[in-house]
Amino acid sequence: MDAQPQPDAAPFPEAPGSSAVVEYAREARRLVLARYPDALGAVLGGSSASGRATPRSDLDIAVLLPDGGLSRHEVFRHEGRPAEVFLHTRAHLGEVFAEARATRRATALFIYAQSVLLYDQDGHVETRRAEAQALLAAGPEPLTPNESEHGRFLLTDLLDDLAETGPGSDRHEQLAIADRTLQEAAHLLTAYHRAWNGAGKWLPRRLTAADPVLGRELLRGHLTLAERADPEPLATAARRVLELLGGPLREGYVAPWRSSAGSGAAES
Repeated sequence: MDAQPQPDAAPFPEAPGSSAVVEYAREARRLVLARYPDALGAVLGGSSASGRATPRSDLDIAVLLPDGGLSRHEVFRHEGRPAEVFLHTRAHLGEVFAEARATRRATALFIYAQSVLLYDQDGHVETRRAEAQALLAAGPEPLTPNESEHGRFLLTDLLDDLAETGPGSDRHEQLAIADRTLQEAAHLLTAYHRAWNGAGKWLPRRLTAADPVLGRELLRGHLTLAERADPEPLATAARRVLELLGGPLREGYVAPWRSSAGSGAAES
């Protein structure tokens, strides 16, 4: 096994042309070497690696552990900056990558694929980076027939609820329905394009990357509802999403009950 690098050794040739990214990478490498001395290697991902970090951005770090280590997620402060560290053994990281394709959420894939290499003792991290890049390019798994029907039914039901709202309705209820409508429409639209989905700030980014035209229509419709209590632009865009997958689904929908802590409720 090669010796670990010194905390401030060697530049980072893959870092974007930004001195800030290099400083973030040095800081992240100091963190990893001090806190995880048994690690096989590590990468810096997120905005700190892409050159889009703000003063409030955290350090998103993925650490590869030897098999037999403890995979975990840690959040703490290092040198005054928040750090979010994703630690996986080699075996567990393969499972995480496979799960990402099935759930269509790809946090670990993006961190590895779009990263700055901090260090890699035996080439294992570079192997995982190449694997992540290939999986991202391939896209997530397509919706199963059951998943497609469930999504169509759920979005149809939400649109029925949304149609009953307007300027005189309860704004809290309307906004709650609109948020869920946007989320479900984004889920179906990204899945239709075999593209990755996201949550929080990543939902609009992934949505418009998957479908720049219809994705922006959904976002503008959501904003219009928030500003003017008018549900129609969002409903129109969501109905266009439904048409891509076979149209609304109400009568004739059948789904098995899914047990959850003893309840008989179906997933919704």
